[in-house]
Amino acid sequence: MTDILIKPLQDAPQDAEDAWQDAPDTEAVDRPDNPLADWLTVPDAPILPAWARNWASVRANSAAFAKVTWWHGRYHAIRSPKYAVKVVGYSARGAFRGGRRLWPVLAAQDHSRAIKALRVQAKAKPEDTVLAAQAVLAHRERTVARRWRWGTALALASAATVALNYASLGLQLAAGCMMCGGLTAIGWSDEAQILDHGTPPLRIAMDSQQLNDALRATGLLKPGKGDDDGPKVNCVMGPLRDGNGWAVIFDLPKGGGKTAADVLTKRTAIAAELGVDEIQVIMSRVRAAHGGNAGRVSMWVADDDPYLAPPTTSPLEALDSFSIWEPIPFGKDARGNHVTLPIVWQSMFFGGLPRRGKTFSQRLLTAAGLLDAYVRHYVCDFKGGQDWIQMRQVAHRLVLGAEEDAITAFRALLKELLAEMERRFSILRSLPTSICPEGKLTPEIVKRYNMPFILFTVDELQEAFLAVDDQEREEIINDMARIARRGPAAGFISNYASQRPDAKSVPTKLREIITIRYSTQVTDQTSSDMVLGKGKAAQGADASVLSEEHKGVGVLVTGPASFVTVKADMLETAAFNSMCAKGRTLREQAGQLTGDAASDPAALAEASGVTISPVLSDCLAVMRHSPKMHTVDILARLENLDEDYGDWDAERLAKALEAAGVKRTTKQVNIGGKNLAGYRREDLEAAMPAELLNAR
Repeated sequence: MTDILIKPLQDAPQDAEDAWQDAPDTEAVDRPDNPLADWLTVPDAPILPAWARNWASVRANSAAFAKVTWWHGRYHAIRSPKYAVKVVGYSARGAFRGGRRLWPVLAAQDHSRAIKALRVQAKAKPEDTVLAAQAVLAHRERTVARRWRWGTALALASAATVALNYASLGLQLAAGCMMCGGLTAIGWSDEAQILDHGTPPLRIAMDSQQLNDALRATGLLKPGKGDDDGPKVNCVMGPLRDGNGWAVIFDLPKGGGKTAADVLTKRTAIAAELGVDEIQVIMSRVRAAHGGNAGRVSMWVADDDPYLAPPTTSPLEALDSFSIWEPIPFGKDARGNHVTLPIVWQSMFFGGLPRRGKTFSQRLLTAAGLLDAYVRHYVCDFKGGQDWIQMRQVAHRLVLGAEEDAITAFRALLKELLAEMERRFSILRSLPTSICPEGKLTPEIVKRYNMPFILFTVDELQEAFLAVDDQEREEIINDMARIARRGPAAGFISNYASQRPDAKSVPTKLREIITIRYSTQVTDQTSSDMVLGKGKAAQGADASVLSEEHKGVGVLVTGPASFVTVKADMLETAAFNSMCAKGRTLREQAGQLTGDAASDPAALAEASGVTISPVLSDCLAVMRHSPKMHTVDILARLENLDEDYGDWDAERLAKALEAAGVKRTTKQVNIGGKNLAGYRREDLEAAMPAELLNAR
């Protein structure tokens, strides 16, 4: 067989053989000498329409069709009495018109014209007997025609009446409807309408014309001349229903000099032209990896604000354990798709205005780490409130507040982290490639060498920077940047948050090395770029479009060109505190309960089920970084911890602690040369139950 195929090529002329060898490598169907090329060329157009290519789109469009059908059904059902009156009126008109047209036939008026003509002629010529005979004959023929026609009509009517009398009710109704319909058709006029033309109250009914008009109004398409509208976009998909909105993918026309990036910058103007809020318009570029180009845009327009729905409870709340190696469930996007965050080898920054759900969103990532026994927590809350207080049950190190003693503890924590990072790198470098192939942690190394992931959480970062001078601030920034830059390979996951998105609170040196960023509402695009990255607002990642109603909603940036607006899952403080207790149990079982959590008296009491006075527990919390403290400072920190302490004074505090079993070795304490009323932490700890003191 091979010889048969090769022989013609060997016998071919040398120039033909050279041409064959020099021909480019092309498919047979593309060869110009192939007469079947047009038949064999594989088309690149999809067979199914855009709305039928996936089940989600089929469901969305089917649901939209059902909603429109249901609306029209109710609309016309309410107006059915009106339609019935119209039908009766048109039927009556049809009966009148039909009777008027039928009467000349039954009366044989076609014969009457001939009779009248003969009678006129006979009167003019009375002597003509032939005309008189013809007139008599014509009259007789008309009489016979009338009798036959009336007889036939009466016979048909009688037969129909008898048939209907013996027919079933269904046939009688069908016959009545047919007769009524026939009469209505006869009585119909060109301008008459039975059904009202109702328009469903759609918030936005998007079509290609509306899209082109919006882009032309914003200067993205050239205006036309005369009756010509000008260049138009090429809709690769849609517009079609997608969930609770309209989806369209379009290419900008060539020759206009506009790109997809230009469209993204006009988001607000396009939304205004479409008659919606900019929060309802979700736009992004379609990259080459997904079949796109520099002029292809994917746009989704929601029927209403997609972020005002009640938040979804975090699935983490119902879990008994979780692996930090898995992506963490974080929230839902505008279309209701669940967004997950892989945080291994990453660092994160959360920013935005106060009371917009920033801390709640940040805690989702820490909560996932609570359910993994091989995650060691270092937590710094410079606000010092209730948000993170229960981390004392789990955290290896916990810093609360932004006072001098807390800042000192924070700086010591940074040095500890840096030393641990260098220790880990030293171990990783010494391991063979069979165990550590990429020079970073693996699940096996984590357990074999007791190097759990370190989740370094810092909330209200700006308070730490404002509490120190410029030199100390620069040292802190350098340490945190070093941890965020080099730490991921050693299992360090940085989780920072600040409510002041400015250059001093969010230093560029630290901000630019963070890989994942999330911003709740901010005041303007400059502040948004401060959190999410320079130029992100121009690309469409703009947190300033969020409003006061968008609590727990933020713009999530996961890469240079990857962003999405997310409504974070809800994890309330009570659920988070419960997860802290669950995390402590997991670590006790795995032998991973270390550091402050292993010796914290309040945490020991909570874990052991021993009841201690709340004021004693809170005083230990605010004094966790100081061996002694003045009463006035304790009261100030207690109020910051819980507003219920706002009306407490020194006398009330003394009575409450005395009732809790505190015996003061001294009522005056000397701190920094000031000898004022105060307490020693060891006196408060001595008031703890004996079983807790022995367990430390």
